[in-house]
Amino acid sequence: MEPVRILVDSFADAGLPNAQMGNAREIVARLDPGRFHISMFALGRPDARIAGRENTRLIQLPERRQTVRILREFLWGRHELLFYMKSAPASRWYVSLRKNWNDCRPTIGTIESQCDCRNEPTLDPEGIRLWEQSVLRCDYLYSNSGSVQKSLEREYGLRSEIIPTGVDTNFFVPRWDRPSHSRARVLFVGSLRTYKQPQILIEAAAQFPQADFRIAGDGPLAPELKRRIAELQLRNVSLLGLLSAEKLREEYQGSDIFLFPSKWEGSPKVILEAAACGLPVIARNAYSPETVLNGVTGYLAASEEEIFDYLRCLLENPALRLELGRNGRRHSEEYDWCLITRQWEGVFLQLSRQGRARKAS
Repeated sequence: MEPVRILVDSFADAGLPNAQMGNAREIVARLDPGRFHISMFALGRPDARIAGRENTRLIQLPERRQTVRILREFLWGRHELLFYMKSAPASRWYVSLRKNWNDCRPTIGTIESQCDCRNEPTLDPEGIRLWEQSVLRCDYLYSNSGSVQKSLEREYGLRSEIIPTGVDTNFFVPRWDRPSHSRARVLFVGSLRTYKQPQILIEAAAQFPQADFRIAGDGPLAPELKRRIAELQLRNVSLLGLLSAEKLREEYQGSDIFLFPSKWEGSPKVILEAAACGLPVIARNAYSPETVLNGVTGYLAASEEEIFDYLRCLLENPALRLELGRNGRRHSEEYDWCLITRQWEGVFLQLSRQGRARKAS
């Protein structure tokens, strides 16, 4: 059978910190090259796995007029499916033009966060409108968790199927034999934004001086976090900034607890990465992440008080940390990117068969 030709609306560049683009790269790198021909955009040096993949076409974008080049590929590219459409001007224009062009090639959008966007004051209203006018108008929508699926239907009346976010369990691995620390390490990874609640780690550091707290990431809250650390004269907090994948893995492997107090999420990949590295996870139950099994791989807290109660429990009980961490590692293997990619392959083959049958009739 002729390979299914897919245009992936994402960048193949290595090391880009955007989580959604990282997910697209992980999927593309694992798609069977015998069955799928991939076209993907690039700005700089591409991920080596994608650059070396057979049946792959990298579309190098110019420094200027990128939107025009992307739109041209949407309209005239030799693809059967458009996957991972992102929130961008080219996507919005394409969605509005495709009917006039009688373009019936299926478009596939992914929903990776809660959909009550207008209730989150830190999100740009224009960015929300752009998302509504591009991603939400795809022919097929896929949510990355049951909570996100329900949120999409509740807020917009749109149906979606579920394919979870994955994790590379061959890259993110535990170091069970590492020397134990005299002081427990608590790690946060994520954008330093209000809804991610990294300031909770500052409060925890003041409350639990017997542990060290490490915050990996960057964002608008960074200056405020630095100010607060200095104000409280805390010596047990480290702001690490943005880390490469290798450095991030070292942080997971060198930590004892993963604390992720974010209030507004879909299915955060950092939770899976931490679990794959053998860390017990404390997160909130507000978005019901399936990747944390309450009391088995970590804890889902209903309030800040519960967060601190669970943290105290884990800090005082190394054996429990190890038990939950081992459970988390086993659970993370159910979300390995190879398994998740097989699900996407099934979607692509089904939509391609439907499209080819329509053409033949």
